[in-house]
Amino acid sequence: MSKSYRVAILGATGAVGTELMALLQERKFPLNELKLLASENSAGKQVQFGDRLLTVETVQASSFDNVDLVLASAGGSISKQWAPIAAKAGAVVIDNSSAFRMRSDVPLVVPEVNPDAARAHQGIIANPNCTTILMNLAVWPLHKVKPVKRIVAATYQSASGAGARAMEEVKLQSQAILNREPPEAKVLPYPLAFNLFLHNSPMTANSYCEEEMKMVNETRKIFNEPELRVTATCVRVPVLRAHSEAINLEFDTPFDPESARQILSQAPGVKLVEDFTQNYFPMPIEASGKDEVLVGRIRQDISHPNGLDLWLCGDQIRKGAALNAIQIAELLIEQNLI
Repeated sequence: MSKSYRVAILGATGAVGTELMALLQERKFPLNELKLLASENSAGKQVQFGDRLLTVETVQASSFDNVDLVLASAGGSISKQWAPIAAKAGAVVIDNSSAFRMRSDVPLVVPEVNPDAARAHQGIIANPNCTTILMNLAVWPLHKVKPVKRIVAATYQSASGAGARAMEEVKLQSQAILNREPPEAKVLPYPLAFNLFLHNSPMTANSYCEEEMKMVNETRKIFNEPELRVTATCVRVPVLRAHSEAINLEFDTPFDPESARQILSQAPGVKLVEDFTQNYFPMPIEASGKDEVLVGRIRQDISHPNGLDLWLCGDQIRKGAALNAIQIAELLIEQNLI
């Protein structure tokens, strides 16, 4: 009889927490018990899980007793508070916040890219930032064939990256504008409906925002390339779900677009989507709800002989967050690390 696991979801009532529950069912994760944890505001709420009705509990130290795995998606401050406690209690924590990503003693894992890094965990494994995961899935297969020297990324990030409340806010703003009423921005700093703005994460000393620096630093760590040249411009756009990214890659020598196309068509977690005759390429509306990152419009950079351009779209809530976490958990089971 195969082993089953006692799992807790920390931040169970958020957009990613809800997706984690759906994926546990979809992927037939070997569950023995599922515990839903959240703040006092959500305590007592009942949630349907398959044919069971589960009650959300307030997180406390005893919540992690006899738990094998914690899937955390409740924000950095919550993770910093509870992840070490859960790990000390004997659970493996897969954390979706930025709290532990750059710690040298915490693996930062994309299963299709650096699965072996998970072996070094000491109770906590970090799930990378959504934009980093999506980009890495498309760039890594090319990097393995011919090392990339420089990555230039421009992101088009949906409201889902700011959570369920931001998605709802965009809907309300859209309706207000169509009714010729002023849109209200409470969750995001500015109205996003029929608008876009540069990512609202805090600005750093080098004039890059934190979201952009996550893409830089996390990619270097995941690729194990501390000097890799990466730059990013992150933009929030009026799309409900699924992020898009325009990626420019520079190599030492030319990278034939057809070769890149062949490589990516066989890459795990990637789906090639392109029809140049119909001007048909990845779109966030078609990536929403999908596990794969859609990649296309692969072409020679006409400004640089060793440059290659590509476009991708991926579901931020699934592969950009919840799915990657579940895949890490599945990896731990495969490698007998949990």
